[in-house]
Amino acid sequence: MKSGLFNLLFSTLFITLSLTASTVHADEGMWLFNKFPTEQVKQKYGFNATPEWLDHARLSSARLAGGCSASFVSSNGLVLTNHHCASSCIEQLSTPSKDFIETGFYAKTQGDEIKCPEIEINRLVNITDVTARLGKATDKLDGKAFNDKLKSEMAAIEKECSAGNELSRCDVVSLFQGSKYHLYQYQRYQDVRLVFAPEMAIAFFGGDPDNFNFPRYDLDMAMLRVYEKDKPLVNSHYFQWSKTPAKEGDLSFVTGHPGGTSRLLTIAQLKFVRDEQLMYRLLNLAELRGVLTEFQKRGAEQKRISTGLLFGIENSYKGMYGRLKALQDEKFFDSKIADEKKLIAAVNAKPALKKQYGSAWSEIADSYTELRKIFKALNNTENTNFGTRYFSIARTLVRSATELKKENGVRLREYRDSALPELKQGLFSSAPIYNELETTLMTYSLTKVRERLGADNPFVKTLFGQQSPEEIAQNMISKTKLGDVALRKKLFEGGLEAIQASDDPFIKMALLVDPFARELRTKLEDTIDTRIKKNSEKIGKARFAIYGDKNYPDATFTLRVSYGQIKGYEENGHSVTPVTQFKGAYERHTGRDPFKLPDSWLNAKNKVEMTTPFNFCSTNDIIGGNSGSPVINKDAEVVGLIFDGNIQSLGGDYGFDERVNRAVAVHSEAIVEALKNVYGAQRVVDDLFKK
Repeated sequence: MKSGLFNLLFSTLFITLSLTASTVHADEGMWLFNKFPTEQVKQKYGFNATPEWLDHARLSSARLAGGCSASFVSSNGLVLTNHHCASSCIEQLSTPSKDFIETGFYAKTQGDEIKCPEIEINRLVNITDVTARLGKATDKLDGKAFNDKLKSEMAAIEKECSAGNELSRCDVVSLFQGSKYHLYQYQRYQDVRLVFAPEMAIAFFGGDPDNFNFPRYDLDMAMLRVYEKDKPLVNSHYFQWSKTPAKEGDLSFVTGHPGGTSRLLTIAQLKFVRDEQLMYRLLNLAELRGVLTEFQKRGAEQKRISTGLLFGIENSYKGMYGRLKALQDEKFFDSKIADEKKLIAAVNAKPALKKQYGSAWSEIADSYTELRKIFKALNNTENTNFGTRYFSIARTLVRSATELKKENGVRLREYRDSALPELKQGLFSSAPIYNELETTLMTYSLTKVRERLGADNPFVKTLFGQQSPEEIAQNMISKTKLGDVALRKKLFEGGLEAIQASDDPFIKMALLVDPFARELRTKLEDTIDTRIKKNSEKIGKARFAIYGDKNYPDATFTLRVSYGQIKGYEENGHSVTPVTQFKGAYERHTGRDPFKLPDSWLNAKNKVEMTTPFNFCSTNDIIGGNSGSPVINKDAEVVGLIFDGNIQSLGGDYGFDERVNRAVAVHSEAIVEALKNVYGAQRVVDDLFKK
């Protein structure tokens, strides 16, 4: 992972109510498990979430390290998540003759379950507040000295926590803008196998037209299984499957890992996101979508190997465009300005607080002025893989050779000891790499690098020489041997000597790029980002001083729990019913993509119960990263599976409006009905209901 400044995960849309810093409204909140608003829930819904209930929910929840949520749903390691969260595994296990994205996958026996090349599953086992230790270590430090000490102390805490055990993952997480730090300790599982996945045609039924909308008719689910020592995990904490269908008005909880929100950013930060980050990313995604659309026209195999990537691009584009529209809405943005002015006025009214925190907002604004100067260069050196996985592999090998020779505390964060198991899993993945697609994407990426930085830029001149983007991509990809996992291991184990002796074109490219990229990253981390961290911490402390601690932090891809209820909403003057049924999918079927049901569903039309609940929406507060989260009832039973939000919920990056913000989930009854009567996957159903 790169600097925290660039780890904001994106999703948004229109929002009609602002989030004030002092008050949490309605069913709002992505709550920490160690600071859940028990009394608030009890008062509104009459349910007491005991410490035992919360512990069980925490230990039954799971995280896909690549960016999604999940849950344990059986005593033998069965894991429920979304199809789109498991799609990388489904694609990587597919071949031209067995396209599991198109046909779906079902392991009829345990022996048929296939290991996913890259999926890591985490279970949160402990949370420790380490704020005091980090505060003491960095007290009175600024600039590079602050950043070095903070990074070193975080790495030391994580190393002490894992104690050399690669099955234990430990991450220090910054909360409340750096005014709090918690240590999250996870059980790490890297032997994860595919059990079941439906066809993409039903997992993403309705395609882009239905995306971020409701009503929906999607079976966006997949089943994985965790193995230990080559056997299914013996598991004591998991969510039971509900035998009573969830209905309108029911209390619902979502336990998952929201990726990132921006509800506490300053106006200067929001302006940067609006004017720089989103515009840059949207333009890139729009052009890349065109490149991939043309690539898919080359043939069936080209379409197969690029469908997942195109899906992700279209999904990201729609979400980011919505985020931009939210920040361009004058009424909403004025409300954010008013909130900030209110907090600043409250701080300035108290001389002691003004002295401690009063300059923080202007310091952050000045930092973003500096960031704008290097933003374009950063995105085209440090924050790019030049369109190809081969460069990602080469950069990891080159940096490993230098970083792993250093003391743990001074390495780049992604090379610290506690991060190495995940790094090595990706580096040594057996997932296929498709050279035709890599060549197309690298050609596009290099073309844009030259366009953005200019042909006379020293980095561009060094990178290109006399060659065109097409020539570079075709020449390098035809000659590289980094598709060979054994070679990657040899280079990794051989260290700097092996790297310097390598004649692989991508190793040479990574060595060439690294000085330019490191210079920019160092400037970002040691000056700009450090200043932002220090002053964000001051603002976080100012919030506590003015408003108290009865709130929740911005999302950080760590485990949270939200509460709400299954509930419809008003849209364009009509009421939206919160639960759809199977019959709606058949009525929506046109026989043409994206409203074309797969043959398995057409053949099962007379076997399924048409009134079976299919999808539902609820007032649970979610964001990107919550995909794959279980929806559970007060008995901690699975009643649904989060896979989306409605169009209004995308504004959840900046605030929450219970009137219209809705989480969208697959109903638990739909999952069982489809497994039994569409796919004949009784073995999976038996797992779900086995005590």
